[in-house]
Amino acid sequence: MAFELPKLNYALNALEPHIDAKTMEIHHGKHHQAYVTNLNNAIAGTDMEKMSIEDICKNISKYPMAVRNNGGGHFNHTLFWEIMAPNAGGIPGNEVGKAIEAELGGFEKFKTDFAQAGATRFGSGWAWLCVKPDGKLAICSTPNQDNPLMDVVNDCKGTPILGMDVWEHAYYLNYQNRRPDYITAFFNVINWAKVNEFYLKAKK
Repeated sequence: MAFELPKLNYALNALEPHIDAKTMEIHHGKHHQAYVTNLNNAIAGTDMEKMSIEDICKNISKYPMAVRNNGGGHFNHTLFWEIMAPNAGGIPGNEVGKAIEAELGGFEKFKTDFAQAGATRFGSGWAWLCVKPDGKLAICSTPNQDNPLMDVVNDCKGTPILGMDVWEHAYYLNYQNRRPDYITAFFNVINWAKVNEFYLKAKK
């Protein structure tokens, strides 16, 4: 099989009380696993088996919708697990934190704008902090399992360095229809060291 479900770097209950263990168990072990299984089925016997998920996303317009939906789901969730950590959150003082201050109007404005991107995404989708082709930061959102790498995305183009899942499966067990409460809690689990790592890589 070309792609595999990545292991978590923390226990299923490590993000509590912000994200509960049962949600993590279902989200990672069931939802993400389904994306991986369906992606592998969709690319079986094709050249995509030898490609990275990033390269597949960048050329997604060439491929069937099953690849777009499940490939996006695999890439997005792989990033999502990495940019969260226990005992995280806070205000980043690293390079990405300085860029947020300089380019996005400060950390509090970033929080407001990022939360709004997630709260106002109709239906299912994602909110993103990404590095645009010009090297500047931008906040945006995409529907379903699309992401800023994809060549079908026009108003949200760049390299994603922070993604927030606002599909109901990401929060419904604990927060029901209160998506804004989930978004507020999400800021407590952002692993800014990992986001900074992605930021520096994207800037190269």
